[in-house]
Amino acid sequence: MKILYLETSSKNCSVAISDDEKLLCLCEEVSENYKQSESLHTFVEWALEGAGLTMKDIEAVSLGKGPGSYTGLRIGAASAKGFCYGLKVPLIAVNSLEGMIEPFLGKKYDYIVPLIDARRMEVYTALYDGETGKELSPTEAKILDETSFGELKDKKVVFAGDGAKKAKEILNLPDAEFKDDVYPSAQYLIKRTIEKIDQKEVEDIAYFEPFYLKDFHGVKKKKSSDSI
Repeated sequence: MKILYLETSSKNCSVAISDDEKLLCLCEEVSENYKQSESLHTFVEWALEGAGLTMKDIEAVSLGKGPGSYTGLRIGAASAKGFCYGLKVPLIAVNSLEGMIEPFLGKKYDYIVPLIDARRMEVYTALYDGETGKELSPTEAKILDETSFGELKDKKVVFAGDGAKKAKEILNLPDAEFKDDVYPSAQYLIKRTIEKIDQKEVEDIAYFEPFYLKDFHGVKKKKSSDSI
C-alpha cells in the first residue's frame, strides 16, 4: 500500500512516502519561519519523484494531527483533506507526539517525554513507556516549573523536542537527557499509521479537525490611532 505522510505541526515541514512499512522517500526542512505554506506541496512533488510514483499511486494519506502550531496544522489538514477527496482515499491521523518518541524506543529509557514548545513556559507533552511506547499519561498543555516531572527524578528519562531547552533550564532533573533538536517527522508516522489502517481507524474527512489542544489566540493588530 502506497501511503503519503504529512507532518506540519512544528517548524519541521515534513513529507514522506512509504510502501506499507518501507520508507521510499523523505523530504523535510526545519525553518524558524514555519514555511509550510511555501514548502509543503513542493515537498510532496519531490517525495513522489524520489519514490518513483505519481499522485494517482497513493492509496492513503496520513497526517500528523498535532498538537503544535495552529497555522501549520491548518495547512496540513487542508492539504490532506484535499488529497483524500481528489484521490478518494482514506485519511489516517496520528498524534504528532507519538511520532517523536519513535527514535528513542528500546534505548533503555524508562520514560520518553516529548516536549513541543507552546510559548513562554508552556509545552505540549505526554508520558510514554520507553520500551513499549505505551502512553502513560495523556497529551496536555503543561506550564513548566521547578517541580514539573519530579516523579521521574530517579528514572532514566529523555525529554525530546524543541521544548526541551527551556525544560533543561528549569527542571530539577540532573540525570535526565534533553534532546532539543527533535521535531515531529513524517517518517515516524509510518508504524502507527499501518496499525491504524489494520484496525480500520480512519477519519471522517468531512468532519476531521486537527488536535489543536487549546484555542487559537491571534495577535491583535494595533489601530493606527494606537501608535500616535
